[in-house]
Amino acid sequence: MGESNTDQKRKSSHVRPIVAIAVVSLLLCGILFPLVVTGVAQLVFPYQANGELASLDGHTAGSVIGVNSTDYTAPVFFHLRNDSASGFDPDIPLQGLGSADSQIPGISDATGISASTLQAIVNQNVEGVWWVFGSPYVNVQRVNLILISEFPLVYANYTA
Repeated sequence: MGESNTDQKRKSSHVRPIVAIAVVSLLLCGILFPLVVTGVAQLVFPYQANGELASLDGHTAGSVIGVNSTDYTAPVFFHLRNDSASGFDPDIPLQGLGSADSQIPGISDATGISASTLQAIVNQNVEGVWWVFGSPYVNVQRVNLILISEFPLVYANYTA
């Protein structure tokens, strides 16, 4: 049979608090909390919060935490590993297949920069070792930007 007026009012009285809780949760969790976290991050860790931007001659040249695999395709640059799943991992291992050390002879041949100079730049930029944990790696973006800034004549055609 039909619902009475009191049954309908009782059901609608349950809906109103549910909708209110949903709206308040959306405002708190979807807007207020992200704004607070972003604001705190900007104050405490501005370099990291902005994507760890790398600069070259005072201009932003990209991010050291994400490098596109097409950014450095010329033989004069260090390249990303082929096995990087996303293609945006900016780090390559120090040794092994596709490593920084294995790319040095090719870069030396293509640029005329001595292998010992390239090895010194790589060694000065090794990251990822904490005591005995982790494998040493090199950030491709950071090392390539160092090469561009230290050897402007060699890289003049690649930095237009």
